[in-house]
Amino acid sequence: MIAKIKVDLMHIAGLSPHARGYAFEGVLKGLIDAFGRRSRSVCEQIDGSFQLGSETYLLDAKWHGLPIGVGELHTFRGKIEQKAAWTRGLFVSNSGFTEEGLIAFGRGKHVICMDGLDLHEMLDREVSLN
Repeated sequence: MIAKIKVDLMHIAGLSPHARGYAFEGVLKGLIDAFGRRSRSVCEQIDGSFQLGSETYLLDAKWHGLPIGVGELHTFRGKIEQKAAWTRGLFVSNSGFTEEGLIAFGRGKHVICMDGLDLHEMLDREVSLN
């Protein structure tokens, strides 16, 4: 299963931007499912959600040309804050994050930022999502 996810991830790079975004969401949902976590679509503004331990995580996935900045992270945090108090977020950006974005959200306990290198290492080393 992990090998297929790696192949699918490599295939995404050649797609058009709109198709690439949807395909990236699908690959991440497959990855979550592969590690035994149930993922589901939530709505168009949130790419999905999953359970990890007793925590509920909302998933936002972006494959942009530029790193994700503070603005998009604030928007995501706002979506999380509209949910139950124990809800957390996983923001996956293939292109990474700006330094300002990581500083603003690096100390927070509700949003985890994962970039393309993190994702590659996780798949390459078959590290559990836990």
